[in-house]
Amino acid sequence: MRAREMRDMTEKELHKKLAEYNQEKFKLRFQHATGQLENTQRIPTVKKNIARILTILRQKEMEQVNE
Repeated sequence: MRAREMRDMTEKELHKKLAEYNQEKFKLRFQHATGQLENTQRIPTVKKNIARILTILRQKEMEQVNE
């Protein structure tokens, strides 16, 4: 998911997506530890998406404070 698409989402939707990505990251880490993970590149992708969501949430928070 691109940052542009995330910026169009509401805060509630972003929090929901954040929870989904955190759940996926947990599952991927568990699969990696047990040796069942096939696509190891998915872990950094999920981490980057989490960081993007947190950044966008912070930007929205700062916009509300400045208004």
